[in-house]
Amino acid sequence: MSKRTQKLKSPIVVFFTVLLGILLISVPPALTQQPVVLNVLMTASDAQAWREALVKDFEANNPGIRLNINAGPNSVNFIEDLYTSAFILGDSPYDLINMDGIWTPKFAAAGWLRDLSDGITKDELAAFSPKDMDGLSYEGKLYGIPVRSDLGMLYYRQDLLKSAGFPPPETFADLMKISKVLKEKGKVNWGYVWQGRQYEGLAAMFVEVLQGFGGYWVNPDNLEVGLDKPESLKAIAFLKQTVEAGITPPGVTTYQEEETRRIFQNGQSAFLRNWPYVWTLANADDSPIKGKLAIKPMVGTAGKSGGACLGTWGLGIAKTSKHPEEAWQAIKYLTSESVQRKFVLHTGFVPSRPSLFTDPQIVAKYPHYPQLLQVAKKAILRPPIAQYTQASDILQRYLSSALTNRMTPEKAMKAAASETRQLLKI
Repeated sequence: MSKRTQKLKSPIVVFFTVLLGILLISVPPALTQQPVVLNVLMTASDAQAWREALVKDFEANNPGIRLNINAGPNSVNFIEDLYTSAFILGDSPYDLINMDGIWTPKFAAAGWLRDLSDGITKDELAAFSPKDMDGLSYEGKLYGIPVRSDLGMLYYRQDLLKSAGFPPPETFADLMKISKVLKEKGKVNWGYVWQGRQYEGLAAMFVEVLQGFGGYWVNPDNLEVGLDKPESLKAIAFLKQTVEAGITPPGVTTYQEEETRRIFQNGQSAFLRNWPYVWTLANADDSPIKGKLAIKPMVGTAGKSGGACLGTWGLGIAKTSKHPEEAWQAIKYLTSESVQRKFVLHTGFVPSRPSLFTDPQIVAKYPHYPQLLQVAKKAILRPPIAQYTQASDILQRYLSSALTNRMTPEKAMKAAASETRQLLKI
């Protein structure tokens, strides 16, 4: 190329260079910035469900935000410990907090969560289950929005009850009677299985039975403790009686959810106390009891109905988050009706919006959800107190001692009540 040709083209090159610079300067900053990344920690099983059902659509509808799901162990106790450790270190990496409702008082009292009370209207609040909202509140302030719910319930073999001429039980006495008859007829090996190991599931199971006897654990309004009252001793006596009468396996004090599910799903028991996840597994094509089970709230005593232990899961915002506006935007999207519908359809989780229990799309796939709504109406909270973790540990230790005959129920519950009162002393 000749020098003359180079001289002729250089003004053109200069023109386009200047034009490109003007175009780059005029691009809105939002289009040149990197997307905001919101970090959240959850169990590995929940992380998989979120990635499959929520993350892709969320990011497509919120192009300036990315959700980074940190998968932790499947133990919710470990997840709570990881969140706690991160907060105590003072610079938590998490923006969104996917939390069990029982963590809310502890996290809120420690100042680790943002108050969300002013960010949602009364009409928006009314679309969620009041009990779920209570589970994510502390001292009159809201710290999370429900993303899904969970409920303890009573499963039963409706085919066996029908063939023996029994309606579903309404009382603990009914449960014992039906179990005894079905076992004597050789229909099942066991009547009733429940979670008796020393862990959080023991406390969740116990509050349902305790409710059925008209008792209580801790009254959050005045911090009165009811563990050493007659109703609590009656609840323990019932649980021990199931084992002594041969209705429940003697190994129940070592059982968690999965051990009890397998016994029930293999057709070895007539009744099971467990969570909603069992329904899908027990109705799988390879399940011996597919199509033969039904659900109801936990039974009670005459004039007193049992409870359904609430396991609310909600999304909160860490006080240390550098992206609170984007985190709030994510919460509103992820807890919206349309997204919750999709999440429930994909996972079979329990919705936190009552309207979804009877949603045609959901009922078409999960026909038991209207029954589940009746269970949800009996939902009860574990004590919403800042010291819940310690209070639960006290109950678990002494209740386990009573159930395994290491202590008498009277002595165990007296000690549990005393330690709990000392814990709650203000």
